[in-house]
Amino acid sequence: MDLSVVIPVLNERENVERLLPRAARVLDEIGCRYELIVVDGGSTDGTEEAARAGGARVLRQRLPGYGGALRDGLVAARGTFILTLDADLSHDPDFIVKLWRGRERGDVVIASRYVKGGVAYMPRHRLLLSRILNGFFARGLGLPVRDLSSGFRLYRAAAVHGLSLQGTNFEILEEILVKAHAAGWRIVEIPFTYYPRDRGSSHARIVAFGLDLLRAFFRLWALRNSIESADYDERAFYSVIPLQRWWQRRRHQVVCEWARGAGKTLDVGCGSSIILQSINDVVGLDILHNKLRYMRRYDVPLVRASIFALPIADASFDCVVCSQVIEHIPYDEVIFTELRRVLRPGGLLILGTPDYATIGWRAIEPLYGFFAPGGYKDEHITHYTRDGLIATCRRFGFELEGVAYVFRSELVLALRKRPLADESRLGSSASVSPAELLAPVHAERV
Repeated sequence: MDLSVVIPVLNERENVERLLPRAARVLDEIGCRYELIVVDGGSTDGTEEAARAGGARVLRQRLPGYGGALRDGLVAARGTFILTLDADLSHDPDFIVKLWRGRERGDVVIASRYVKGGVAYMPRHRLLLSRILNGFFARGLGLPVRDLSSGFRLYRAAAVHGLSLQGTNFEILEEILVKAHAAGWRIVEIPFTYYPRDRGSSHARIVAFGLDLLRAFFRLWALRNSIESADYDERAFYSVIPLQRWWQRRRHQVVCEWARGAGKTLDVGCGSSIILQSINDVVGLDILHNKLRYMRRYDVPLVRASIFALPIADASFDCVVCSQVIEHIPYDEVIFTELRRVLRPGGLLILGTPDYATIGWRAIEPLYGFFAPGGYKDEHITHYTRDGLIATCRRFGFELEGVAYVFRSELVLALRKRPLADESRLGSSASVSPAELLAPVHAERV
């Protein structure tokens, strides 16, 4: 099944009788294999019978509200793509052709009233409120979308089937976009001209919709500002918080200056960092699927893998960047043996992590956890210090070339892989033990 068309309805018999034949004609012209799904919210005017007569599969709505109808329809859809539209003909079925073409550019394609070329013919008070709510939601949650409340959309089924949706009313439209974006799926908008329904009455209540939307905003704000969002690292680079923005840009400057001209580079734990976009001849590697999915839009080669077992041949890279990664995972010698293994002899390792021997980081981390409860603070499970980390890197065959700090708290090291006659002896020295490396902060030199 190429396409499932999901249409929530409630007492829309006349409109359904007109909509379904038009939609079927357009879909036949496209030439895709499709199904029409009408989700009925308890109509009493013969809507269900009209839908069946029009060739649709009718589902009796189980969950409450518009959101419930949409969730029922998305679950039941069998197509590789899912198209949603209203039954009142304000969503012109002829526009399906443009949405279907848009699937090549995005995973969620929106018929948008508010991008350039889009038009909305509706009462002024509704248009004003819609504009305000859409602008507030997009700005407050950092979404690159103009028309979040348009229900005329084409989804890649994989982009919505994995989402945990809670909305019961029209706020589900914003919830889907926020969660799809956080999962790394690409959202695009196509200009669309909206006309109000010419038959029947709308089931949307603008004031109630606005209140539902505001409640949804606060639920979704935590997600958008947590590390669960695929673009968390990228957003931090452009943050409205001056310290966060400066911190990200200082780290970027240090890493990119060292990696510049270093040759073929592997960014281990790349996330959605701007560093990956700035280095030339680079491959990004991360364990998190949503981060890699998000970074596809930048045409960078990507690999999903663990730092504990890099699926890369020996001596493949001239430079390896591993910034803000090792503190998130338990200490294991294989981390350093793997980073060394994939570097060519004489290759450069750029390694960054908080320095828990500094007063600065000890003061900053609790504040970071307080002001950004969804951020990385709780993810820091291994605490490194400058002296301990340098000693460990030397045990694994690296020579120190440079040391830099971000705000005298975050440590960045430039290390050169030295050729050794006997690689099997790496890490075997008893000069520095893991216990000494990870000693309690209060016992370290400041």
